[in-house]
Amino acid sequence: MEHLCPLCNGLNNYQRYCSKCGTKMEDEGRVQDYYDNYSPYLSYGITDLADGEPPDICQHIFTCPTCNNDDIVNITKTFK
Repeated sequence: MEHLCPLCNGLNNYQRYCSKCGTKMEDEGRVQDYYDNYSPYLSYGITDLADGEPPDICQHIFTCPTCNNDDIVNITKTFK
């Protein structure tokens, strides 16, 4: 079975608040998309091998629009 990230596919919303200022953070997408200029265009099968996380985890970057604090959050994928 294939794993599917609920945030990448718009199935769920995830709200995170900044630990520094309390502002609602914004999901900036998968960590893997920031590896280099071509990462967002590679298949998930390739980039998932490079992150070192289990296949059922998708790491997302959340950024605070007020203080620019970044958090990396592990999102559990669901089965397709």
